[in-house]
Amino acid sequence: MGKEVKLLGAWFSPYSYRVIWALKLKGIPFEYVEEDVFNKSCMLLHYNPVHKKIPVLVHGGKPINESMIIIEYLDETWPHHPLLPSHPYERALARFWVKFIEVKGSSMWKILPSGGEEQEKAVKGTLEMLKTIEEEAMGLIGENKYFGGENIGIVDIAFGPLAHWLGMIEKTVGIEVFDPHKFPKLQVWIQNFKQDPVICENLPAEEDMFICFKRYRERMLASASP
Repeated sequence: MGKEVKLLGAWFSPYSYRVIWALKLKGIPFEYVEEDVFNKSCMLLHYNPVHKKIPVLVHGGKPINESMIIIEYLDETWPHHPLLPSHPYERALARFWVKFIEVKGSSMWKILPSGGEEQEKAVKGTLEMLKTIEEEAMGLIGENKYFGGENIGIVDIAFGPLAHWLGMIEKTVGIEVFDPHKFPKLQVWIQNFKQDPVICENLPAEEDMFICFKRYRERMLASASP
């Protein structure tokens, strides 16, 4: 466990931040390596030859890919400050909601590069996802601050992109998707999540995100034009 830990990531990627949050919450020292996702390094291609994507955690020279798989690896390798529940049933529930956001969360990202009917479909899918989280997932919190109880857990980390990146997508596209009055429980969770010192100190600047997302959207819409 004392072997070198290195994280290959990108400053704008919520998936990179998931791993950063987990590392910092568990107090694991690591070296961060910024990757240019449009000009991928030999190191990234070597450590993730299958998907060629960030984030990649390298521990003692061995790579682990995919943000939520990395986080489970961290929890098993460094069991202090656990992110997964100890009870088998609660652990199963946590994995269910992690899987849910991994599958349904894709609709959120389809809003940014699209327009017209495609964008309307992405917005509809995102609203359905938010409604399910508000009506079903938020009940797991109860009187606690987080899905992990009084401390941030793996479901909170998985849902993290909703707390910061969804708002930046809305700002870039110029539409409102998340209405806090329609999703009051989720809004309270977002406020609690972003107020945690580890989270608020490890978020990309909104101005930089807006510029990045705006350029990406313009490029994608231009490439889609006949």
